Amino acid sequence: MQHLMLHARDVMASPNRTARSAVVTGRLLGIAFLVCFLTGVYSHLLQEPLGWMRFPTRPVQLYQFTQGLHITAGIAIIPLLLAKLNVVMPALVQTPPVRSVLHLLERASIAVFVASALVQVATGLLNTFQWYPWPFPFRQVHNALAYVLIGSLLIHIGTKLQVITRYWRKRDSFDAQGRFVADATVGSELPDPGSRYDPDDPAGLEARPGAASSSRGFVGRLHRWIDGAAVPRASRPGVTAEAAAPRPAPDPAGAAASDDGRRQRVARRGFIAGVTAATAGVVALTVGQSSVVGEPLNVFAPRKRHLGQSGLPVNRTARAAGVLTTATAADWALTVAGPSVSRTFSRAELTALGQTEARLPISCVEGWSQMATWKGVRMRDLLAAVQADPHVQVRVTSLERHGGYRIMEMGPEYTADPTTLIALELNGEKLDLEHGFPARIIAPGRPGVLQTKWIERIEVIA
Repeated sequence: MQHLMLHARDVMASPNRTARSAVVTGRLLGIAFLVCFLTGVYSHLLQEPLGWMRFPTRPVQLYQFTQGLHITAGIAIIPLLLAKLNVVMPALVQTPPVRSVLHLLERASIAVFVASALVQVATGLLNTFQWYPWPFPFRQVHNALAYVLIGSLLIHIGTKLQVITRYWRKRDSFDAQGRFVADATVGSELPDPGSRYDPDDPAGLEARPGAASSSRGFVGRLHRWIDGAAVPRASRPGVTAEAAAPRPAPDPAGAAASDDGRRQRVARRGFIAGVTAATAGVVALTVGQSSVVGEPLNVFAPRKRHLGQSGLPVNRTARAAGVLTTATAADWALTVAGPSVSRTFSRAELTALGQTEARLPISCVEGWSQMATWKGVRMRDLLAAVQADPHVQVRVTSLERHGGYRIMEMGPEYTADPTTLIALELNGEKLDLEHGFPARIIAPGRPGVLQTKWIERIEVIA
């Protein structure tokens, strides 16, 4: 039992669970979180802009790129986060749990970071499937939690800066034989893979330097018993006098060191290859929802291109929006309210104003996107019909009676853009009811939730 417990504890020490592995996986994870944070903030500000903000309308695929990158980086975080937790597992459970004020700050930042990262990634992934098994509003919580996550990550980096600096470069982390160089002066809490217990060694229960626990009470006695520190080596059952005799220190340049270095290199490369394959796999099998290049490999993404009415996927259906009757009513008319003039337009009257064609993407916050050909009345022409300057802010209201995006506001950078349309056709066909019939908004560089469908009113507000 003593052998089994010692092996179970020492198996946590691995060439993959070193400060160097923690730094490598950590910086990849940090880059992915930073990309997600910046692209997520941009998406949030597009949906809830501050009054003075103006956004670029070119290239027209800007939001398609940023939100696709946001979702792709978020999916890549999943295997990277699991790899990081695997690497630092021995340090997550330690005794005593807190040793100083700085250590308390470090442990608290890790707890907040891990918890917020798991919640953020899990809820973000479920959002791509539009499944919300929780009582809180996703968008607001997702945005707020992003700042908590980044803040705790910065604190964690600050507390681990000495370890990060020490093991940032590969050449400073391993010796000539390829073995990890443990540096106790930087405060890493991960075990040295070179001190693993060998169950085939008849003297394997000898007390190793630093192996005996300094904890008090039952836990300390248990650790010391596991390590065999309390039992003289020569008096242990089954240990011969020859085995009990002190063994010479291994020659660092000898065969044993070379074999140990080879073993550590193989383990590290296998681990890195596994993490790389997992990350590349989940990205390759989902990125096709937002990228033409990966479209043939799109297996796991919730949306697939070119599937749906007029060859375009549908997120919110007319039935879910509750507009089956109002959107198909014969007396439907679009009301356009200018500063001093207000007019209503039937669909035939909108068509008579003259139509413009534009190639613009639908880019949804869930990550999927697709280019399409739209045809309709330019927003600036419609505003001119009510004697309004095209460089104005407007409020667009949908026939929907419920939902957070029933009312949408659009800044002057969009209203004056010649490709912003009140769309009446899609891909050469009359606009389908699922895509917003009788009329919808389509503008460059905007999230799909702001491309309002089934519109009934456009009002100049500034």
